[in-house]
Amino acid sequence: MSNEPPALGLKQEMYIIKGESAFTYLPIIRELETRGVKVISFGIGQPDFPTPAHIREAAKDALDQGFTGYTETAGIPELREAIADYLNSRYGSDVKPDEIIVTTGTKTAIFMAGAAYLRPGDEAIVIEPAYYAYSQITKFFGAKPKVVTMDFEPGKGFSLDLGKVEDAVTDRTRLLFLNNPNNPTGLVLGRKQVEELMDVAARKGVVVVADEIYDNFVYDGDFGSTISHAGWRDNLIYINGFSKTFSMTGWRLGYIVARREVVNRMLDLAVSVYSCATSIAQKAGVAALRGDWSPVRSMIDEFKRRRDAIYSLLKDVPGFEAYKPQGAFYMFPRVSGLLKAAGFNTTEELVNKLLYEKGVLVLPGNTFSESMGRNFVRFSFATSLDNIVEGVKRIAEFADKVMRR
Repeated sequence: MSNEPPALGLKQEMYIIKGESAFTYLPIIRELETRGVKVISFGIGQPDFPTPAHIREAAKDALDQGFTGYTETAGIPELREAIADYLNSRYGSDVKPDEIIVTTGTKTAIFMAGAAYLRPGDEAIVIEPAYYAYSQITKFFGAKPKVVTMDFEPGKGFSLDLGKVEDAVTDRTRLLFLNNPNNPTGLVLGRKQVEELMDVAARKGVVVVADEIYDNFVYDGDFGSTISHAGWRDNLIYINGFSKTFSMTGWRLGYIVARREVVNRMLDLAVSVYSCATSIAQKAGVAALRGDWSPVRSMIDEFKRRRDAIYSLLKDVPGFEAYKPQGAFYMFPRVSGLLKAAGFNTTEELVNKLLYEKGVLVLPGNTFSESMGRNFVRFSFATSLDNIVEGVKRIAEFADKVMRR
């Protein structure tokens, strides 16, 4: 018998999964700032705008009216109706309110999708670089992430070969995670590619878990939504939320769309995990979808200016292979030349050097891809234009010095 306390007898999967690197750097930044260092963070993916006033007021009104108890696990009817109306008017879909579950953010929705479908020995296709949660959730349920890597071209950025996706499907493939627009690359898949991908998945009998949380952050190109696909009910778990579009990251409000039979089973899981989404946040969600979208449009316009600025500045920094991301608010430049010139073996070494010597945070690429990510770093341009200018200037000072050796 082990002498370890029973509390340490965690299941094996608890030691396999990893946390999100953007959050692990927050205490380091706080510690540096207590020393007087002005840290410029290109780290966490959070809009730096307040939640629009009319949304905050809706939550205050709900609070004042005492709307503070449990709600239906699926979400209040008026929110599910608003979500259905948004998706149907925006994407020409035919979603019904009873095909929606309101969740405590999209991470909860991703977890529920994994819990519903993945069994030990199954495979889930993850298109990398990718948001870290897809692989972690897959591993947690005893399944294996089957990685399909995007292609990278200097100056142009990332692209996806659908043939590689189709070739990755085996008889063990249960899920395909699709993040469009993509975090961390900013790649936007258009209507034609999304239709082809949905057709491939249907033909192969694979369920697509589509995370479209950045669907309003599109600057170039033709964005295609999976919920527009005529046969979406056959093989789609659609995920979206309020965190990015309405700058509501702390409100923890997202949703799942799936065929009614699937929703009915997922509701039993949801009530066992979180009972319901926060009552007043749901009222705020109604105001977000039904109310004034001009603050959203202004924010997106500002993010486009920031995208243009960071590309214009970073493309001239030696060692950084910059490109213009089409959507989201991230760039994922290759830095292999800089790593080699500096004598670094990992992007973590570069990240730490920039943070401690120059007071600038970027994220290591292997957070988003264990294979190709070791030669990349992620920039989030969810920060002011002034910070972008100053941050890239500090990085350029470091890179110029290294590359001149």
